[in-house]
Amino acid sequence: MAEKIEKKNKLAIIAWSGTADKLYPVAILSSAAAAGGWEVEVFFTFWGLNAIRKELLNAPPKISADFSEYAPAVAQAIMQMNFPPWHELMRQAKAMGNVKVYACSTTMEMFGIKDKSALADFVDDVVGAATFLERAKDAAVTLFI
Repeated sequence: MAEKIEKKNKLAIIAWSGTADKLYPVAILSSAAAAGGWEVEVFFTFWGLNAIRKELLNAPPKISADFSEYAPAVAQAIMQMNFPPWHELMRQAKAMGNVKVYACSTTMEMFGIKDKSALADFVDDVVGAATFLERAKDAAVTLFI
């Protein structure tokens, strides 16, 4: 018989995209969950992992090709709102509550990233998919962004 897992106020996000239209929702949802007292587990993989490289954190934000026609309007709205970069929102989420950020070890190896020191300071650990799944299995909400 399969183990029954009790769900709790926990959000698990797999962040695979490195574009602003995906990274902002990752950060905003993490912040909202943290503010509500939820646990948050975020796993950055593939292009999402590239977005948390120190050297790329302050690169001009890119918009998904599907929505590239809106890129100028989105950039202008972000500037007019004086909205912080998505990675600052992630730092704020971590400061607010129980938010854990992980980098995918397999993607790091594939991209030639040697260790965690090449990543943003808000990254808690480098883990494999199996470890993330174990940590996220009791999440009430799981998102692939």
